[in-house]
Amino acid sequence: MPGHVLTVAAAVLVFLALVVPEGILRHRPGVFLPGAFLRIPLEGILGAALLIAAPARARRPLAAVLGAGLGALAVLKVVNIGFLVVLGRRFNPVLDWPLFGDGYRALAETSGRAGAIGAAVGAVLGSAALAVGLTLAVLRLARLTARHRLPARRAVTALLAAWMVFALTGTTLFPAAPVASDSAAGLAKRAFVTVPAALRDRATFTAEARVDAFAKTPPSELLTALRGKDVVIGVVESYGRSALSDPLMAGIVGPALAAGDKQLAAAGFAARSGYLTSSTYGGGSWLAHASFQSGLWINNQQRYRQLVSGDRLTLTNAFHKAGWRTVGVEPGNTVAWPEAKFYGYDEVYDSRNMGYRGPRFGWSRMPDQFTLAAFQQKEYGRRHAPLMAEVTLTSSHEPWTPVPDMVDWDAVGDGTIYGPMAQRGEDRSVLWKKSKQVRTEYARSVVYSVGSLVSWAERYGDKDLVLVMFGDHQPISLVSGHGASHDVPVTIVAKDPAVLDRIAGWGWSPGLNPGPAAPVWKMSDFRDRFLTAYGKGAEPTRSPH
Repeated sequence: MPGHVLTVAAAVLVFLALVVPEGILRHRPGVFLPGAFLRIPLEGILGAALLIAAPARARRPLAAVLGAGLGALAVLKVVNIGFLVVLGRRFNPVLDWPLFGDGYRALAETSGRAGAIGAAVGAVLGSAALAVGLTLAVLRLARLTARHRLPARRAVTALLAAWMVFALTGTTLFPAAPVASDSAAGLAKRAFVTVPAALRDRATFTAEARVDAFAKTPPSELLTALRGKDVVIGVVESYGRSALSDPLMAGIVGPALAAGDKQLAAAGFAARSGYLTSSTYGGGSWLAHASFQSGLWINNQQRYRQLVSGDRLTLTNAFHKAGWRTVGVEPGNTVAWPEAKFYGYDEVYDSRNMGYRGPRFGWSRMPDQFTLAAFQQKEYGRRHAPLMAEVTLTSSHEPWTPVPDMVDWDAVGDGTIYGPMAQRGEDRSVLWKKSKQVRTEYARSVVYSVGSLVSWAERYGDKDLVLVMFGDHQPISLVSGHGASHDVPVTIVAKDPAVLDRIAGWGWSPGLNPGPAAPVWKMSDFRDRFLTAYGKGAEPTRSPH
């Protein structure tokens, strides 16, 4: 009896490894989930046929090879499921290994080092157990087919006939998971072709990076229409289009943006907004920042490393060459940032030198209002030459609990005022099991991040302030929804009408909230459009006021 149970368990394990679709955790509400398992795997049929036909001496080694291969594919499938849920795409076996380190660090900062170590050890042991378990399962099933060759042949023949019928009719009971399954073979093929694809992409990117319309532009011709202005680029973590299109989240974010428009207008500002398509989704913020700054499409770590090892003109470098003081404010950084030199920053502030003494809020080491208050104290509020700064706002970074409150700017101090706020909010392990509530908290965090920037501009911004605000990527699919776009809002705010006149031809919507018809550009297009609009030779187009 125990032997029969083990055999059934082995068959079930092999079957699940072959048929579970990678998109199983992203199914739409109302989909018949058991349909994901009602599939006939072609790879299982062919594997069984090979084992039946193999000579006795070769059967065991063949079964071990097939089991090990299936184990590797099963581990890859589990990783793909995780990547699809978090990043909206599959794992690239060539390019994505560094992301595991980033994931570990993010988990350590949100759940503690012990929790991160436990998760990492669990993942390694689980992967090993799955690979070994599948190898042993295939060996056991190989012995079974050897003992019962005739029934096994009949079963393989019947299953192959059924597979062909379902393949011809195209029967599907679960999205992207047809009953006649060959997904394991497709997974193996995709993994195999990633190597030459990565090599081709390296060469492709090298060629793309050589083309730069602004590489030889003299400093005297760069950003001439912004001379004398202070340009602050506010990067809002995880601020995606879903915050403005999902009915639940838009009901929270939309009114806050409308209130922000009124605040800015009362302070003499006007705004124009559009959309950018981010090069990443759910994470990998540095890829989006690099695309925005460089004018190149940076959607993987290989491209990022190629970029920062070169001398591409970034937006920051363009300002630096044209005579601006350039500052980076990166509260999420805990160690030295070598890429600052590539980008062209004169000064970088991070969690080590911003003077914060308050509590953490999930991943975010400090509330956005404190980040902006520190920037005000250390740079913008002092007498200065024209300043260009990129300020990253991290309060809208997952896990979106707890969300701090705005306080009086004079009361921010060293951040200890935030102590009581960090103690409230639902435990993240509970929150993330509630789709509606996690979306609500995400929306609240976006309201806080954008509201902090608007409040700072309202209070401290003078006639020479030009504020550029954009989201780096959409939040994970748990929040943004299955099949969400990669679009993020982008806004330019200024008091001087001439600044917005320069972009009147862009077709952007008035205010902080891009309209449904607002144009959508690739994030990598922004650098060239911005440098063109504000450089020598560009003529302003008067817009109605």
